[in-house]
Amino acid sequence: MRIRPVATVAGALVGLAASLLPASGAQAADGHRGVEIVAHRGASAYAPENTLAAVDAAADLGVTWVENDVQRTKDGELVVVHDTSLARTTDAEQVFPDRAPWNVADFTLAEIEKLDAGSWFGPKFAGERVPTLEDYMDAVEDNGQKLLLEIKAPELYPGIERQILKELREDGWLDRHHVKHRLIVQSFDAGSVKKVHSLRSDVKTGFLGTPAVSELPTYAAFADQINPQYKSIDAGYVASVHKVKGPHGRPLEVFTWTVDDAAGAVKAAGQGVNGIISNKPDVVRDALEGEDR
Repeated sequence: MRIRPVATVAGALVGLAASLLPASGAQAADGHRGVEIVAHRGASAYAPENTLAAVDAAADLGVTWVENDVQRTKDGELVVVHDTSLARTTDAEQVFPDRAPWNVADFTLAEIEKLDAGSWFGPKFAGERVPTLEDYMDAVEDNGQKLLLEIKAPELYPGIERQILKELREDGWLDRHHVKHRLIVQSFDAGSVKKVHSLRSDVKTGFLGTPAVSELPTYAAFADQINPQYKSIDAGYVASVHKVKGPHGRPLEVFTWTVDDAAGAVKAAGQGVNGIISNKPDVVRDALEGEDR
């Protein structure tokens, strides 16, 4: 178990308390108007995205759900980073000037661990690293949080679905409690989502996109959620999604992204979405709490 900064302990206790509540209590702690609030790449408006600092920032805000992106290194290790290139969110260009375009898949884990993934965001985060999936899950577990895991660019990493599930299993994330209450796996790649469902049909899955209403039954064979960009939907579309039952016999859910302002949060909640993914989860929560009053 990692050693965590004292400043994050309070947030960890909030998250742990939420995870121990019954379903109705957990929703009251982390969701409003029936809407789950998800910290996009961690609380990425307040800490560098997809780092352990962003996980802890979400915990400090009392946000239970965190989202991340998973890719694979040259030597086959799973790391948490959004872009297929390391250039934007690390100092890879400075450390390895002759390795353009600095693709994740072209670097070993040892090389990636040399990179600074925090200074670009702010000097206080200098020295933050690109975490392995194992380290990321340990942080989420330590904080009592829940994980919305995105398989990023799976076409670049054949077999990554099986590898991710193996890592999840080894770290205790495929037991009944985690699978039922604390884990969702999603991707923009329908084939990847379908593969996860075929390997572990009990795991909750989401398809990132806005399929035509006529195509929803096809996705419902392997996805529990349809997770669209918020500008691409309206109340009618959300209602159409909810009318279709997913692979576990329950209505499909909608987690929309990426909503960072109060008006957008209220609008999305009014459309009936089940979850809102946000870089500023506290802004979304406060907006929905205001609507609750």
